[in-house]
Amino acid sequence: MSSLEVKLLSEHYDKPEFQGLEGYKKHGGYEVLVKALKMEPQKIIDEVKASGLRGRGGAGFPTGVKWGFLPNNDEPRYLLCNADEGEPGTFKDRVMMERAPHQLIEGMIISAFAVKSHKSYIYIRGEYDEPARILRKALDEAYEAGLLGKNILGSGFDHDMDLYRGAGAYICGEETGMISSLEGLKGQPKLKPPFPAIQGYLKKPTIVNNVETLAAVKYIIRDGADAYRKYGTEKSAGTKLFSISGNVVKPGTYEVPLGISLKDLIFDVCGGLKPGRKLKAVIPGGSSAPILTAEESLKVNMDYESLAQSGSMLGSGAVIVIDDSNDMVDLLDVTLHFYHHESCGQCTPCREGTGWISKITHSIKNGEGTTKDIDLIKNVAEHMMGKTICALSDAAAMPAISFVTKFRDEFEAYVNKGVERRGEDAHA
Repeated sequence: MSSLEVKLLSEHYDKPEFQGLEGYKKHGGYEVLVKALKMEPQKIIDEVKASGLRGRGGAGFPTGVKWGFLPNNDEPRYLLCNADEGEPGTFKDRVMMERAPHQLIEGMIISAFAVKSHKSYIYIRGEYDEPARILRKALDEAYEAGLLGKNILGSGFDHDMDLYRGAGAYICGEETGMISSLEGLKGQPKLKPPFPAIQGYLKKPTIVNNVETLAAVKYIIRDGADAYRKYGTEKSAGTKLFSISGNVVKPGTYEVPLGISLKDLIFDVCGGLKPGRKLKAVIPGGSSAPILTAEESLKVNMDYESLAQSGSMLGSGAVIVIDDSNDMVDLLDVTLHFYHHESCGQCTPCREGTGWISKITHSIKNGEGTTKDIDLIKNVAEHMMGKTICALSDAAAMPAISFVTKFRDEFEAYVNKGVERRGEDAHA
């Protein structure tokens, strides 16, 4: 274990017993719930606000502020856990659900009590068979122990929680698309406003939070906002679980303070690159995040502000490390094929644009493109940005623009090879 790692949420992830109720309780499980149920709900919201916790699913919006958007009335409201982890390169939520399902459940009950919700859903990615099985077992254990249902722990608070499995649609990771799916409708995003906090599931006030976000609530209430703020930076507080994949010696899920340098994350925590390889680029926040060159990667810190200043984003915390053995044209081709396949087709710029830039990239990879095609990818992608109901169009456009801008020489090399083979003009 690297000295840079922090074991807050992940402290007991190495213990198989932590998955079950008895093992979880052995390590202090549900003790924080007892404490929370004796607090005023508003006090919990205030503590979460003070902690600086920001949404860990990708958007990074302040959690306590989001909770504060709920209307002050007696209308039924819902809490939805977004466990539809579909961003390529991201797998930290899966690890959390497999190793610590009760940690999520406890965080959700505390959060539900804070926002006065009596019904919650965990919307889990359809391909996550094992996490779904583990969570279902954990929910059964919680009900049997009186931790869910009527009059939880004699507090007078009632809360029911269900698990809902998606059907493999990336778009349902977007909160309004997820709500549509949960309502039994086609999983397509909705225009905002109204925002879910005002009119969400079944047109009732709804809070949607990520797995990691809800699990972190437990530790904020246990230790206090000031203790949580000891980790991270002023604007990016706390710890973060990062999914590290690609060409590093030790890929995996690591919990570190926000603000750690990307250089330390790769070369210290993950043991550096594989023998004989050189760093070429890094995707710092899942496949939709603009790519960073090796030089940029060695200067940036892993927090919301630093990555935004570098022209990329923290996103879901999925770090994909690319070395000199990787082909950037091939990587973009695979990435754009994914986004074209996953577009719900509701908005024209996304439906047509993702297909267009995917086809152009694929033609370049096959040696059938021209120099003008490289510029066309960038031009089409720029016209896709900010033109759609949700951010999927942007998620395809941002890597497209960054790849062809920063690694244009590799795209030109493919064009030139194709031209040589065909005996044509590269600028035709």
